[in-house]
Amino acid sequence: MQPSVIVAIDSLLTGRVQPIGTAGKFSGIAKQATLEPLTVTLLGIEGDEQADTRHHGGRDKAIHHYAAEHYRAWREEFPLADTHKFAPGGFGENISTVGLTEETVCLGDRFRLGDAEVQVSQPRQPCWKLNVHLGHSRIAHRVQSSGRTGWYYRVLRTGTVSAGDTMELLERPLPQWPLSRIIALLYHDMLNTTLLAEFVELETLPQGWRELALGRLRSGQVEDWESRLSGLTE
Repeated sequence: MQPSVIVAIDSLLTGRVQPIGTAGKFSGIAKQATLEPLTVTLLGIEGDEQADTRHHGGRDKAIHHYAAEHYRAWREEFPLADTHKFAPGGFGENISTVGLTEETVCLGDRFRLGDAEVQVSQPRQPCWKLNVHLGHSRIAHRVQSSGRTGWYYRVLRTGTVSAGDTMELLERPLPQWPLSRIIALLYHDMLNTTLLAEFVELETLPQGWRELALGRLRSGQVEDWESRLSGLTE
């Protein structure tokens, strides 16, 4: 039986592209909260921007959600980082809530978001821009290993959303695939061929993730994460 899940949207956030760090890079990771109702389009929330559209944004990464439950853990774990940013918007999220985490959200979950509808498409793969934005060189690595990654939605029906609106679970087609299980497979049990073979067959899986899993099955090797996490070759 599908669980009853309704949570409030505590913060709705968007960001414009701006310089990040000292290497001439740009990012829309810095988000600001708004109380205004915003349009939810197929590519995301009105007024939100991405600098690197190869790795960010698009239909399968239209909206980023981060669990507010995690902020305190980050402040305790990285007391010398920019801890004031361990708060809504600090991880580049568009939505911050209490009551949904990687443990309780499943791939393919369909939610009503304001009067729009969205579907959980994938966990977030953290990148080096978190290190720069939050002021610590190892945060992206730790976001990945901790499982506190956040996740993305694709938009199934456009509409409007405001802070204070609710999110309601409408459908859970893959209850056996919480995001925590996917994160464990990707970053800890990385060459579990039985699970990888099951994973690639999931109907709602974005093509990029299917190709990643197929690559592991074919090669018996795990892809290199270091450039994504550290930015050494960015």
